[in-house]
Amino acid sequence: MPLPDLLPIQPFTRPARGEVTLPGSKSLTNRALMLAALCPQTVTLSGALFSEDTHLMVEALRALGFSVEADEAALTLRVSNQVRGFSGGQADLFVGLAGTAARFLTALCAAAPSGVYRIDGIPQMRKRPMKGLIEALRALGADIRCTGEEGFFPLEIHARGLRGGTVSIDARESSQLLSALLMVAPLAATPVQVKLVGGVRWPFVQMTTRLMEHFGQKPVVRLSDDELAVQNDTRYGLGGDSYAIEPDATAASYYLALPLVTRGSLLLRGLRGPGGGLQGDTQFSAVLGEVGLTVQTHDAGVTAEFSGEKALRGVTRDFSGFSDTFLTLAALAPLLDGPTRISGIAHTRKQETDRVAGMARELSRLGQHVIETEDALEIHPRPLRVDQTIETYGDHRFAMSFGVLGSHDLRGDGRPWLTISNPACCAKTFPHFFELLESLRQKSLAA
Repeated sequence: MPLPDLLPIQPFTRPARGEVTLPGSKSLTNRALMLAALCPQTVTLSGALFSEDTHLMVEALRALGFSVEADEAALTLRVSNQVRGFSGGQADLFVGLAGTAARFLTALCAAAPSGVYRIDGIPQMRKRPMKGLIEALRALGADIRCTGEEGFFPLEIHARGLRGGTVSIDARESSQLLSALLMVAPLAATPVQVKLVGGVRWPFVQMTTRLMEHFGQKPVVRLSDDELAVQNDTRYGLGGDSYAIEPDATAASYYLALPLVTRGSLLLRGLRGPGGGLQGDTQFSAVLGEVGLTVQTHDAGVTAEFSGEKALRGVTRDFSGFSDTFLTLAALAPLLDGPTRISGIAHTRKQETDRVAGMARELSRLGQHVIETEDALEIHPRPLRVDQTIETYGDHRFAMSFGVLGSHDLRGDGRPWLTISNPACCAKTFPHFFELLESLRQKSLAA
């Protein structure tokens, strides 16, 4: 059922109970799709995410000549006929607002042996950082032409392969720039040595390098804090014919937080605990533990529980390593005892929207005292204003974060007090988010 343009959030009047089956990781699904396209054999991805971002990646691979069979009911994506990749000699690729698809496909096309490939997205995508990757690929011999503003989409790539060698890259604005470069580096004519200009958020880079190993590559060697070495003497290839995608740790943040808002206990099936699996965003559960959530990891997944017997504490944390989850904590901050300070988030100003400014604006709309700096937000709780509509800026993470806050029974009588504008933007990574939220509310009533 299509979501309305304005969605009032129905609060939970009883504690949340039950299990949550999370969608597959967007970050892993799009990375695995790209690496599967570079394998010689058919690869089936199980537990894959079906969302707007992954759909754009699938359609782009098909346009490039690869076969991708999608079975949404079974949550599988099957990549085959890799020998036909790039056989058409040219393609027009549309990436919407999908940062992973945009960066990964740019690198993939630049590494192709031949052909002309044009890549573009929606107007908002034309503002997202690409310069570091474009310049690095050019240094490796790629012919990439910016047909609009230099350093941004749209791009026209005249492929001729990559020659390898030493290259510098500035990936401070997005670790995806470095991840894209690393994934195609083994395809270069000679080994690649990467020098970092400035810092990078390592958890997502480590996710990439570990996934490359799962797909048959030798480990990327970290020569120093700002230098990496990638060999070119090993082809991509899986030991078997299938690869299981982990549940999305970023999507998990909303349902980990839900018991803090509603009380109760939820099992997030299949989720890994902090440090488990490939995703750095599993660290968010440790932050919620500091706030007051009881988090337990076991074979079935992660259980999040809050009885309401103790106060929820504001915290001070650097989110630079798992910044996609900062909005979840920020949206909950009005319910915490004392201020919450979130730092390490300057780069999120150049994501789907300016997330720092947007979050400050929406929390202020709700009556909160917010101190905004370039790299941080400090949120001082104040009484929440009712009958407010949250602007999402077309950003799925605003919709989901405030959807969780709206589940708090602020009035004490179950009446909605918070409305989400454009809730359908969740289709980018979690199409059934609000449907799942409502099903949990209904189950809590029946418990």
